Amino acid sequence: MMQISDSYNQKNSLFNAMNRFIGAVNNMDQTVMVPSLLRDVPLDDAEDMKAPRAANGTAYFHQDGDMYSSYVLLKSIRNDIEWGVLQGDERRKEKAGVTEVLRPEVEEDDLEKQFHFHLNGLHGVLSKLTRKANTLTTRYKEEIGCRN
Repeated sequence: MMQISDSYNQKNSLFNAMNRFIGAVNNMDQTVMVPSLLRDVPLDDAEDMKAPRAANGTAYFHQDGDMYSSYVLLKSIRNDIEWGVLQGDERRKEKAGVTEVLRPEVEEDDLEKQFHFHLNGLHGVLSKLTRKANTLTTRYKEEIGCRN
């Protein structure tokens, strides 16, 4: 009984969600041999490619965007997961000329709640991104005529 519960929990762990996402993006990257073919191919896969919105109202996947911009974004997110966000933030700061980002102090009592909130959010986002990478891979195969 304990093994069934443990395997279910492991299946839904953040580590496994990240591995599924990275695997889907790696598969996408290996399948898409000519990324430029994705340019100007609209993101019109109704439910799967709808644009999620950030808290500030900007879209992660622009409605008018093409599959190429999604391809580049998914690879960028994979690199941030594999190499660390700090490194990615430092690259963006260098490009933008920003020296330091200040973070507000967090009360100790809220840390556990914030951790669970962000963990659930991250797990949900990774699941959506994994589906998007798989959809992009399938759409690319359809575009080049590979019905596999």
